[in-house]
Amino acid sequence: MNKITLISADKKSKVKIEKGELISFKKENQEYIHQKGNKGWRKADDEMFPVIGPTDKNNYIIHTKNGDAIQDQHGLLREMSYDEISSDENTASFIKKYEKNTKIKNSKFPAKSSEEFLFWPFDFSFEKSFSLENGVLKIEFTITSQEEMPFMLGYHPAFLLSDTGKETFVANDKEYTLDNILTAGSNAFPILETDKITLKNIDKKDLEISTKGFHNFMLWTEVNNMVCIEPITHYNSYTNQKYSEKNMSVLNGIITFSVSIKIL
Repeated sequence: MNKITLISADKKSKVKIEKGELISFKKENQEYIHQKGNKGWRKADDEMFPVIGPTDKNNYIIHTKNGDAIQDQHGLLREMSYDEISSDENTASFIKKYEKNTKIKNSKFPAKSSEEFLFWPFDFSFEKSFSLENGVLKIEFTITSQEEMPFMLGYHPAFLLSDTGKETFVANDKEYTLDNILTAGSNAFPILETDKITLKNIDKKDLEISTKGFHNFMLWTEVNNMVCIEPITHYNSYTNQKYSEKNMSVLNGIITFSVSIKIL
């Protein structure tokens, strides 16, 4: 699958996608997405499904009505590859399909996990669609499954920062600093019960990330040059790993979530 480039109608905004991964979002030739290969994280975006957060203290087990599943941190979807559905000048769509109980190789094994294979006892399909307007990128996630499938969903994009450590974040009429996020460490910094957050950039225009369906964010980084601003349906930290369908959402057929990234 080749890289796909989307161009806005006013020709000022450009998005690049590689195998379903958002690797660039530029406006007036200014980059807003963390570049793979730079310090901080090996990816530019990812999805967390059907669980969010670490699972090792839960012995990697998720209890469901269809039996126990084995999931590593952030779920098995990230171990699967997207197939392209369609693309044109302004839009692109991709899909992952999973057949229940299919074993998926865990890339964390053996260095960072005791589990060589992951599996989930439900069929599902996961569609990711991009749509670029003038300075606004909308990303939509559509999940289809058999009824009563428990799940958590998170989107994990990484944004390019100035490397000064001076960026701030505004949500719920409060301002947060990069130091708040760095201090949270691997737990990630939760900002809950909101559908919008603004990244106040130092060296370029600000970003507004607004969502539908998620209602929460967590922010993570270990460096000053990038930050992951992650819309999430549930927050699970390293110190509070409770995984069963009792504390997950339940999907009955089809559900859609969306994230809009707006350059202000």
